[in-house]
Amino acid sequence: MTFRKRRDALRSILSGSTCVRPGSVYDAISIRIAEDLGFEVGMFGGSVASLAVLGDPDIALITLSELAEQMRRMSRAAALPVLVDADHGYGNALNVRRTVQELEIAGAAGLTVEDTLLPQAYGEASTQLISLEEGVGKMKAALDARADPSLVIVGRTGAASVSSLDDAIARARAYEATGVDALFFTGIKSSAELEAIAQATTLPIVLGGAPEGMSDPASLREQRVRFALQGHAPFAAATQAVYETLSALREGTPPKALRGLAPAELTSRLAREADVKARLAEFLGLTR
Repeated sequence: MTFRKRRDALRSILSGSTCVRPGSVYDAISIRIAEDLGFEVGMFGGSVASLAVLGDPDIALITLSELAEQMRRMSRAAALPVLVDADHGYGNALNVRRTVQELEIAGAAGLTVEDTLLPQAYGEASTQLISLEEGVGKMKAALDARADPSLVIVGRTGAASVSSLDDAIARARAYEATGVDALFFTGIKSSAELEAIAQATTLPIVLGGAPEGMSDPASLREQRVRFALQGHAPFAAATQAVYETLSALREGTPPKALRGLAPAELTSRLAREADVKARLAEFLGLTR
């Protein structure tokens, strides 16, 4: 599957009438697992990117080159369309242009650009936003940078929980006017807030961090929510599994007595060993 096909698949979901739950992915194996399980799209979050690449919390320490390289590794490993959290675009509007260029080349099907002030300002404990005008400039720069028109650009705002619902709506409408393909909202606290946003805008909606009471797919579909994120539990589960396994080994448990390990068949399938053996036979004459 070419990058264009991946992007067209993402656009097909956005233009459809269903609400999809993306699979959280962060490396070559996780994206292959999501693909094999039938997820329609993967979500590469900024928090898991920072954890997977640096082992650091989500405080804007990861660089664009590190994020793009991890996306490149995933693009090679699987054909699953991936929506990438590009945070603030790693700087001002000109940096956003570079971010779009690098992630497009790396194979992202789409990316989100947000209006959070990052890195966190000195002396400011609470989340801050850039101005609406600067946010608009970033969206325009993102659209200007893409070479492949099928690449999905999503304007993101967390204003609903930082400033006000009215501000979130004003920003969303301004970003929509730039020509972005969808709108991403975090900090929505109720169905009433989501309904107000849906009534004030026309683009497909990506919803992150919604309360548990807003999980009904039918209700989300009615408000044009096409992607409803579920957090990044796979990374947390993997971390717990590695911790428990290393802990058991450290305490003297024999490797053969360990529990919860992936069977050899699963590891072989995820490593695509059958494909590799076929290539070994065809190109190197190795049949064993």
